[in-house]
Amino acid sequence: MKVGIPKEIKNNENRVGMTPSGVAEMVAHGHEVYVQQSAGVNSDFADCEYEAAGAKLLPTIEDVYGQCDMIVKVKEPVEPEYGLVRPGQLLFTYFHFASDRPLLDAMLKSGATCLAYETVQLPDRSLPLLQPMSEVAGRMAALNGAFYLQKTQGGKGKLISGVPGVKPTKVLVLGGGIVGEAAAKMAAGMGAEVVITDISLPRLRQLAMELPSNVHTLYSSEHNIRKELPDVDVVIGSVLVPGDKTPHLITKEMLKLMEPGTVLVDVAIDQGGCFETSRPTTHSEPVYTVDGIIHYCVANIPGAIANTSTLALTNATQRYALALADKGWKQACKDDPSLKKGLNVVDGKVTFKAVADVFGMEYVEV
Repeated sequence: MKVGIPKEIKNNENRVGMTPSGVAEMVAHGHEVYVQQSAGVNSDFADCEYEAAGAKLLPTIEDVYGQCDMIVKVKEPVEPEYGLVRPGQLLFTYFHFASDRPLLDAMLKSGATCLAYETVQLPDRSLPLLQPMSEVAGRMAALNGAFYLQKTQGGKGKLISGVPGVKPTKVLVLGGGIVGEAAAKMAAGMGAEVVITDISLPRLRQLAMELPSNVHTLYSSEHNIRKELPDVDVVIGSVLVPGDKTPHLITKEMLKLMEPGTVLVDVAIDQGGCFETSRPTTHSEPVYTVDGIIHYCVANIPGAIANTSTLALTNATQRYALALADKGWKQACKDDPSLKKGLNVVDGKVTFKAVADVFGMEYVEV
């Protein structure tokens, strides 16, 4: 199969869809791999490394889409790419369709097969292709929350750890999944007092046993969240409903419960966001303020640490990408029900129920 790795063109997206090591594996399986020139430079992978791994370099993104049967990316195609996607082409990347109707409409019109990293799901309900980036995003959420608490960034002027004689900050983490756990560990490691919420009591019990003593668990309800907000310094939103739109756990009206300079970090913005006042931002303009509350809603947080993120992502996606290339997507999905759950769009039809339900569209089972 001809496999293409285009350069990401989303704002400040520095990751690349495959490392040179991943390319070498593809070539070893007999596939032709085409990489756009400089696609890996921002992840610290030079063109010569891809050539040494057996890839063929192409000068433009149009060349990659035009020559390849399967496209492996990091982020969803953006508008300039819509017209490059061809009928029957397989796109293997993050899509997050539930929060982006124009993208969904474009992919339906293209006639391509869209297999989304974020909905590939194992029998234990874990999300193997979302997990590595969730771990990165959770850690970065805590770091960014600490950064924007600085007075020079519009925050309260607090050091997240405090110092002897001065109390540490309070961090509220909404959602006890992979992102939430990573955020809580990082914030706790920096010395903050952390409260993490979830609606699953078994998960809360697990977190209570595994997390440091400065992390406290709390059952997630509107009442409990409201009680935490008056003295919180950073809120990290990390709720995920696979493939579906994220519920708003903090409304605009609830902002008035918080002190000015409080920082909201919405890691769930790809799926619509945990906060009613959230809207996607970019690494070049990461924050905005509503009613004195700082909102950090960057939709590709791991793009800031592209080398680590690309290595972690390829580690997770490699075996699935190989299966798709070796067998074709139909046979690969027949053989692996977990991979089949990644099918969101096939032949102009929505094939993931949560996405269809969000937009009131027809769902067609694959």
